[in-house]
Amino acid sequence: MNKTLIYFLFSLSVLSSYAQSELDDYHTEITWGVNKNTNGGLLGGFIFKIAKERAIDKYTVIGLELVNVKHPLEQRYLSPVSGSAFIWGKQNYLYSFRGQYGREYLLYKKAPQQGVQISGVIACGPSIGIIAPYYVLFNGNSEPFDPSRHTNFSSIQGSGRLFEGLSESSLTAGMNVKAGLSFEFGSFKNSVVGIELGVSAEVFPKKIILVPTQENNALFTALYMNMYWGTRR
Repeated sequence: MNKTLIYFLFSLSVLSSYAQSELDDYHTEITWGVNKNTNGGLLGGFIFKIAKERAIDKYTVIGLELVNVKHPLEQRYLSPVSGSAFIWGKQNYLYSFRGQYGREYLLYKKAPQQGVQISGVIACGPSIGIIAPYYVLFNGNSEPFDPSRHTNFSSIQGSGRLFEGLSESSLTAGMNVKAGLSFEFGSFKNSVVGIELGVSAEVFPKKIILVPTQENNALFTALYMNMYWGTRR
């Protein structure tokens, strides 16, 4: 009787451990969130990622990002006439739509339903640059900033409406690459909350004119932080 009970308890323990291990493993992870980077403003953009298991502790990553890329010397001022804010000298916005394909490697696995999980991420892919004119208020009218026409700082009364020049955008193609570390938190096995820290680089075939009175570049590098949440199964 005692041997039977001991055998039963041992078998139950093994099956329970195996079941717990199976529950804590996952094959697909879907996340979304926001981006903060050294080339962006308060909010850099938005991200979406799917990670699928390729091998033990290795995942294939497919991602999409939409971020705002700013010139490093952009500065926001208040109009001496209206008190409204605008960016002096800015001629164009650059919005980058990035496709990414890469790998995620599990470096440190968290304990069941607790702790921090650490992964290394590397990805690259094509970029579509959306170049939209920056509008300012000048003599009561909203018009694209023109450095040959808008030469007087005090004549600018503010910036135009958000996305006002988007319908007049031009497109350019490029490439992007990133590498970082992902830190996942949370106490629920099917939900994901975390941050990803890393470096990114993006290149276009020619210089993107953002602020014509400053040096402009075709290559943009940045430090980034992605804050994300999602689900896994």
